[in-house]
Amino acid sequence: MKRRVLFVCTANSARSLMAEGLLKHMAGDRFEVASAGTEPTRPHPMALQVLQESGINVDGLHSKQLADLKDEQWDYVITLCEKAANECGTVCQPAQQIAWDFPDPVLSNRHATFALTLKELKERIGLFTLVHQKETGLKAPEYHPVTVFRALGDELRLAILMLIRDQKKLCVYELTTALGSSQPKVSRHLATLKEAGLLETERQGQWVYYYLHPQLPQWLIRVLDETSDSNTNLIQQEQSRLQAMPDRPGIRLV
Repeated sequence: MKRRVLFVCTANSARSLMAEGLLKHMAGDRFEVASAGTEPTRPHPMALQVLQESGINVDGLHSKQLADLKDEQWDYVITLCEKAANECGTVCQPAQQIAWDFPDPVLSNRHATFALTLKELKERIGLFTLVHQKETGLKAPEYHPVTVFRALGDELRLAILMLIRDQKKLCVYELTTALGSSQPKVSRHLATLKEAGLLETERQGQWVYYYLHPQLPQWLIRVLDETSDSNTNLIQQEQSRLQAMPDRPGIRLV
């Protein structure tokens, strides 16, 4: 059976609609795809234009109401704006929630902005299709250096990865406390690291814990080890916050 993917943003007029068209075009044989909006309007002409210019079929692409699709069974719900991320957490369970952060190209109303959004969505969706394969015939992550270092090329993501390396497993609550950052922001960065094949997850009770992917290649493990050994103060403040948590979740099995 195909895995089912729902893309969600506010208006379902540009980002989520382009993502729907892209995933159908790139991996429609492996994924059943739809998109919806929390406050849907209508497809933006430039969104359809840049899709067509890239050779992607736009027949049937139309804006849809999230309420009409939320009760269906979804494997992945991918939100493309913070408003949608906040609203989908309670209405699309038990689908895996993935939060992507793409600026709304409608605000600029420029062809170049829509084209750039399409390009960035294509890169992210390509990574998604690589990581989220079918259970049967699951391929190991390829860990191309460009993909890896792009994922690590953000201060917060690097801190997240080094904290998880140090602590073995951490949940979002622990990470938000250690980093002094908001839950939506931390979740978005965790999703990026997971999509790059750097992290895996498991549920223990009410908590979902993140840990280093067990198939990390030795060259990447050496990079992380050397980064930690050569930069002992890199996450010192975050480690102190973590240790000072008064209500930190209980001891976990590693």
